[in-house]
Amino acid sequence: VMPAAIDPDRYLHDRLAILAARVAEAVGRRRADDPDPSDRFRGLYISEAQVDSLLTGQPAATTGAPADALLAGAEAELDAWADSAERAGSELRLRRLAAAFGLSALDVELLLVAIAPDLEPRFERLYGYLHDDVSRRRASTGLALELCARTTGAARARFDPSAPLIAGGLILIEDPERPFLTRSLRVPDRVMAHLLGVDLPDPLVAPLLAVVVPAAIGSPAGLERALGAGARLVYLREHVGSAGLSLAAGALRALGPEPVVLDLARLAPGDEPALIAEVAVREARLRGGGLVAGPIDGLAERGAVAVRAFAEVACPTILLGVRGWDPGWSRQVPLLVEAVAASPSERSEIWRAALPGVDEQRDLTREIERLPFRLGPEQVVRAARSATLHAAAAGRALEPADLYGGARAQNAAGLERLARRIEPIVSWSDLVLPGPTVEQLHELTARARHRDLVLDDWGMGRRSSKGRGITALFAGDSGTGKTMSAEVIAGELGLDLYVIDLSTVVDKYIGETEKNLDRVFSEADRVNGILLFDEADSIFGKRSEVKDARDRYANVEVAYLLQRMEQFDGMAILTTNLRANVDEAFVRRLDSIIDFPMPEVDDRLRIWRTNLPADLPLADDLDLEFLARAFKLSGGNIRNVAVGAAYRAAEAGRPVSMLDLVRETEREYRKLGRLVVESEFGAHFRTLAESLGGSNPERDGGAPRVGALAGANGPIPGSV
Repeated sequence: VMPAAIDPDRYLHDRLAILAARVAEAVGRRRADDPDPSDRFRGLYISEAQVDSLLTGQPAATTGAPADALLAGAEAELDAWADSAERAGSELRLRRLAAAFGLSALDVELLLVAIAPDLEPRFERLYGYLHDDVSRRRASTGLALELCARTTGAARARFDPSAPLIAGGLILIEDPERPFLTRSLRVPDRVMAHLLGVDLPDPLVAPLLAVVVPAAIGSPAGLERALGAGARLVYLREHVGSAGLSLAAGALRALGPEPVVLDLARLAPGDEPALIAEVAVREARLRGGGLVAGPIDGLAERGAVAVRAFAEVACPTILLGVRGWDPGWSRQVPLLVEAVAASPSERSEIWRAALPGVDEQRDLTREIERLPFRLGPEQVVRAARSATLHAAAAGRALEPADLYGGARAQNAAGLERLARRIEPIVSWSDLVLPGPTVEQLHELTARARHRDLVLDDWGMGRRSSKGRGITALFAGDSGTGKTMSAEVIAGELGLDLYVIDLSTVVDKYIGETEKNLDRVFSEADRVNGILLFDEADSIFGKRSEVKDARDRYANVEVAYLLQRMEQFDGMAILTTNLRANVDEAFVRRLDSIIDFPMPEVDDRLRIWRTNLPADLPLADDLDLEFLARAFKLSGGNIRNVAVGAAYRAAEAGRPVSMLDLVRETEREYRKLGRLVVESEFGAHFRTLAESLGGSNPERDGGAPRVGALAGANGPIPGSV
């Protein structure tokens, strides 16, 4: 049996040869026990002679001790050769698998019996003969025990669910409706492929495998020591931009083969976590390494059982997630570790490594150092690839805008189900605000850009339990530029702006508003963007004296918001028309409060000019100085007037005239509930009154018009 030269592939073949000898013995026993061995229909029915033989209950004849001794000697000789082959550096897959899964000698024999039909077709027909059933071509539990000459209860226990063969997923017992001894045994294709030297991952976990980017962020020494000392479970708590995946994979890689790394965010709703975990653990044990899986936050939403499927496994496991560890997730006590976020310089190194040749372009290198995105190593590599593809599609060299676009493309889509995403299209030149307000906006932008430098590299955030987030309040009348300013800041930082839809947050049922807000902040932690809470006083309002249950729960909502805002690591901007309505506790926690006043004459003139672009056909009678001086409108109101006048002119097929602007101003006044008086409209007052009064009486139907035109001597005839 023993080959003359060291050939690892021969070991499995020779074990099958020994099994074939045992099958030959079993065939001999069947023939000796068969009353009609020449029956052509044997296995298709049970004859009377066979029934009589079964009723006698006589045990099958054995071949005797000499044959058993011969096979035992062959096995001993083969094992001696295998020992020498492994000492010489050869890898014997069957022996390595036995060591990795803790298989006994009997387990190995049972595994060989089960896998034989997949390796050599002759075993199919032989097993059909031994089963006395040509349709049963896989070994049954009873046949496997017979071929291994083990029929005791201890031998049967090797097929228990907790036994290594079954718990490790090496053998599957099928046909559960059959009696135990006639149930079929099957070896998964992945196990068979592994024994034949093929290392392709199981198709069930292949779509979930993550690509790990090696990055020197954080020290894996502590993890390595714990795993080397026998730690079986580690929970690595991640934060935005941390390199938990790289840290976990590096620690396991330092102690053995490449681990199996799963991205659980790719799990589909219909996937079974227990089955995925079983196959992933088997894959890790076949490799001889450990398992890295995360984030587990989605699993936790399915219940503790889903997390437990990954936490209580038979190989060293590192789980990752952003939430705190729940002791109910595992009976094992895990090692809890906080993942370290990459510093700006470390992220720059990863960017440069992912963009070969970028160091030769100073503008790109300088822009990489300014990128405000807190991305993990894997996200940086994907962002770099996205930027490169975008530049290639445009047929040009890589530009800074490509870097920002690639980084934004890594944002999770979950927040878009709870908020409206705005890709900024305005810039500082589009803002028309007083100098002090613009200066404060620049300071807020600088705070966001240099946050990592100040808090981490300069150590200003080490002695504060407050989150790393930046929160600002924009207060001012409607239309004064609050939302536009938030968009400008987002554009300057290269970030997306997410406007929170309060209709998806506020809920009439107790406790639901807090849940919705927690969902918003949890999703926001996964993106690099700016949150905008428009009309924030509706949910960030003042706490009141408790007079009934409604007041008490409303105060609970505000208290929860205060707490959650403290933990938020991103940038949030709150806007309000009434600053006095915002709870004082929020004011203390705000990094910046910026007031947006109504524009003065000069600013209004700039706004008028900005909202009448060069492509818009304009009549010669426009008097923008008069409009800016006479009408105290906000920028948003002026925008409405300009757009309405453009539509009016388009319908008439002529350029925008002064009358169009005056008419739309009158309509805007009506919307605001203001009176249209001669002291404001001046020389255009009479023209406006005539155009309104004599426009089309039949269309107006004689009904009074809303918003009377009031002159010095009362309403002008025809205006109402």
